[in-house]
Amino acid sequence: MTARIARPYTVLSIGAALATMGLKLAAYAITDSVGLLSDALESTVNLASAIVAFWALSLAATPADSEHPFGHSKAEYFSSGLEGAFILIAALGIGYSAVERLFHPEPLEQSSLGIGLAIAAALLNGAVAWILWRAGKRLNSITLRADAQHLLTDVWTSVGVVVAVVLIFFTGWQWLDPLIALGVGLNVLWTGIRLLRETFSSLMDKSLDSGQLQKITHCFATYEDQGARFHLLQTREAGSQSFISFHVLVPGHWTVQRGHDLCESVETAIAQRIAGSRVTTHLEPLEDPKSWQHGDDFPPSPPLGEGKPD
Repeated sequence: MTARIARPYTVLSIGAALATMGLKLAAYAITDSVGLLSDALESTVNLASAIVAFWALSLAATPADSEHPFGHSKAEYFSSGLEGAFILIAALGIGYSAVERLFHPEPLEQSSLGIGLAIAAALLNGAVAWILWRAGKRLNSITLRADAQHLLTDVWTSVGVVVAVVLIFFTGWQWLDPLIALGVGLNVLWTGIRLLRETFSSLMDKSLDSGQLQKITHCFATYEDQGARFHLLQTREAGSQSFISFHVLVPGHWTVQRGHDLCESVETAIAQRIAGSRVTTHLEPLEDPKSWQHGDDFPPSPPLGEGKPD
């Protein structure tokens, strides 16, 4: 459901990428600035990334089936992974153009009009990035958040290029253009590396962040007053979904119905605090020592509640 709601935002991103790419290419054609060309090349990456994001969210929105009982939410990582690869390719292209211009400098022309077009493109990117970031946070979509971060990087890139063109206009130092372009290329390279690292980390079933874990433990505290204890907490992220499992230990004299009702209540409370979460519990008797033993397939979990009774 989340992926289906997030998908229309990628259409907005595609439109913005086309518009900004046109503006920046026009600015390059007017000024002949390799810095503006590098900025335009990054916009082509934005377009490719937005298209991949649309495809990835379409796949992530596919309902669960017999072969994928937990859904297709991990498809979102295709988007961030391919986006990282596209960014690395763009960074190499920017670096090549910058080095070539560094050894063969050429004067820039009609800078004022080119600067105006570049500023318009930066403002458009900034507005779309703000919309995507808010939607990504609200929908817990890594695809939208990654796209927003990339667009914001593009905004700062445009700012750097515009500053370079202005300085060249007033100083005549033509070498500033390829030098700034090299800086842009390094910035783009770092963005690509960071996105790839985040993607690989998430594909390894990374745990929820500390803020989300704190929400879970705070929820546990409410039910500990009723005599329950919790351990073997395990969490992982898969796109916009979060999977949470833990053991619930209750007094052995409780009825099955009472223990079941408490588990249902805990699961609902956590699901309300963490959007897009799927919560699984396992009920055990509190007094049985075997309930506190870690299975061979489970790593030690962080301490929850007051721990094992004496």
